[in-house]
Amino acid sequence: MTASPDTAAPSGRDRGAAPPARQRGGRLPLPALLALATAVFLTSLTETLPAGLLPGMSHDLRVSESATGQTVTVYALGTALTALPLTAATATWRRKRLLLTAVAGFAVANTVTAVSSVYGLTMAARFLAGVAAGLAWSLLAGYARRMVDVALQGRAIAVAMTGIPLALSLGVPAGTFLGQALGWRVAFLAMSALTVVLLLWITAVVPDHPGLPRGERPRTLRALGVPGVRPVLFVTLVFVLAHTVLYAYIATFLDGLGMGDDTDLVLLAFGVASLLGVWVVGARIQYRLRSLTIASTVLVAVAAAWLGVLGDGGASVYVAAALWGLGWGGLPTLLQTAVGDAGGDRADAAQAMLVTLWNVAMAGGGVLGGVLLDAAGSGSLPRTVLVLLLPVLAVVLAARAHGFPSRRRTS
Repeated sequence: MTASPDTAAPSGRDRGAAPPARQRGGRLPLPALLALATAVFLTSLTETLPAGLLPGMSHDLRVSESATGQTVTVYALGTALTALPLTAATATWRRKRLLLTAVAGFAVANTVTAVSSVYGLTMAARFLAGVAAGLAWSLLAGYARRMVDVALQGRAIAVAMTGIPLALSLGVPAGTFLGQALGWRVAFLAMSALTVVLLLWITAVVPDHPGLPRGERPRTLRALGVPGVRPVLFVTLVFVLAHTVLYAYIATFLDGLGMGDDTDLVLLAFGVASLLGVWVVGARIQYRLRSLTIASTVLVAVAAAWLGVLGDGGASVYVAAALWGLGWGGLPTLLQTAVGDAGGDRADAAQAMLVTLWNVAMAGGGVLGGVLLDAAGSGSLPRTVLVLLLPVLAVVLAARAHGFPSRRRTS
């Protein structure tokens, strides 16, 4: 997702090197693409898994639930602070070597998290996981593109990115259930076991590619002056901040409603609705980017209002979670498409800024949610989401000419 050798033009990237192996014809290299999808799944699940395990983690680490929620914050900080400099520093590495290094980082980080009883060590492990995520996200979409001919690149990326909704719809609920049944440490150890399998899978089936030639570095363009980029970045920052304020503390919020034992099922409702949101956006984004972004904002705002005003437990919470997931599921695709359209020939730099701000917002959401939890209780979280989404909706509506135009540029 960040500007990297994998998003650069092939001619500059592979100059002087043999062309990498590609899947020719009309078939996708599914074993390799599914390995990348599993890496995406692992990255997304590692980031969000603590949201469903806060009570147990808090008890064992002997800190408050708001302090435990900072395990999400420090992960995002690890990505936000290191993704761009590490991507530049490793630009000349061969891609498979770098991918294996990033995935191995998850194995180490999740294992340390699982066995640690010291809050400081747990936070250090989560920071390392965020660093590994920054390296992985600099590779994955571009890696999928390089495996196939141009005509299949969109489908290849779509297969690789299925790991995100699957992590939300299956991974987090399953991890929460496992953590509640056998303990949160077992959930993190299961992640480490999956990572070992993934390392073997990548080694066996994923093709290698060269990095940039020595002495060449990824382009770092200034994109903030391009019309439309700033509105999209603002929406990214505030929307993700709003989402994370509640999502990072969803287990604690549900505990406050007497639904702590239903956390995995509520997250399942959220995740399944997210899958539907991804499908709707994928089918309509070509001509409906603006209206879909407005709809996503409104759906999440309605869900927050529902939880903040009417959320007294029971079926209403599941309805609100489904509306939230439906609005949230396609948002990453909408924002990445919008900033790419707005950025034009500076799209790489705009995408890099989006990824950095996304993780800054996740870190900020964890901090803000923790402060609100201690100062005003869990009931304040959905109301804060609603307040934050009001300026988001205003900016999307105002950015009619650039950022979220009525008609997308398709050429």
